[in-house]
Amino acid sequence: MNTASVNPLMPGSGALRVGFLSYPMLYQRTGGLQIQILETMKALRALGVQAHLIDPNTEALSDYDLIHVFSAINGNHRLLETARSLGCKVVLSPLIRPSWTRWTGWRDSLLDRIVGRLSGWHLQTSYAQILSALTHADKIVALGEIERASIQAAFAIPAERIVVIENGVTQRFFDATPEAFQRRWGIQGKFVLNVAAINAHKNQLALVRALEGQDVPIVLIGECLSEDAAYLAKLTASPNVRYLGRLAYDDAALCSAYAAATVFALPSESEVMPLSVMEALAAGTPAVMTDCHSMRLPRAGAAVKEHSPSDIARLRTLLLETLAHPSAAADCKGAVEQLRWSSVAERLLAVYHDVLGEQERRPAKLPRRAG
Repeated sequence: MNTASVNPLMPGSGALRVGFLSYPMLYQRTGGLQIQILETMKALRALGVQAHLIDPNTEALSDYDLIHVFSAINGNHRLLETARSLGCKVVLSPLIRPSWTRWTGWRDSLLDRIVGRLSGWHLQTSYAQILSALTHADKIVALGEIERASIQAAFAIPAERIVVIENGVTQRFFDATPEAFQRRWGIQGKFVLNVAAINAHKNQLALVRALEGQDVPIVLIGECLSEDAAYLAKLTASPNVRYLGRLAYDDAALCSAYAAATVFALPSESEVMPLSVMEALAAGTPAVMTDCHSMRLPRAGAAVKEHSPSDIARLRTLLLETLAHPSAAADCKGAVEQLRWSSVAERLLAVYHDVLGEQERRPAKLPRRAG
């Protein structure tokens, strides 16, 4: 197929051409991964890279110098397998959660072999699909040392194939002030903020239960899909909860909400490197968050406090402590001051050049599963 008429690239310009890919329905909603991709792409373009979201219906992967796939789940292993079969260089940001350990990797590898044998190798598990994605990548980009350790422990990927590059924070969050949020909604005084999709995985109900009986407003911002309407109804049954709906990522009121809040809370069942926590800190607001994540902020100190997603009592204690004695805004900002998208782009560009400079390729196919 001739893609010249639809290809956004400019062959012959000399600029590095990088195509971004993820699962098809990703941009039907807004979340951390979408923001990660868009901000990374914007920062790469500032360095002169021709970075674009690929439309696989109209563009050929081979028109790009390198393909960067985001997420190792939701069928994305097929993207990497196809890219490698076409001779493309591929970088993967897999977003492996900390629940992947040596034990869960061994267990799921065993289950995959059992499923394979029982089905005559017609079925494969999520473990096998993630392993395929990791194996077909020329280089893997982890968001932190915890994610790197999970990749190595659960999937036996050699350390030299993994590089750690954390997410960044957009400058407007560092510059945020409370006024725009306060003017739009008239919310003054102390309150707890949660910015996340409304669903059981994000665990906002734990937040409501933790502050039950306390005269503390809880402000929720985020998209609620139709299947989660009943969950939202449980949340808003509390007189202290105010749901503001979804805000566009570039809405000035979103940055301002972070700056206006006394505490940012993210009690999710699990996270990788949640941008919302980083953005809250950049706006000068301390965070109370789940301990099931892959983020390390060595400069955070008391600005970030953690709890088990199921430990309502500890969540309550941490929230009340932080509401009474929040960390100074300067300390919160200092925790993420070094994490900028410009730095992310510079480090990614070095990875791209390293991958493109390799002369030898690993085998394009996975070893055959035992059985």
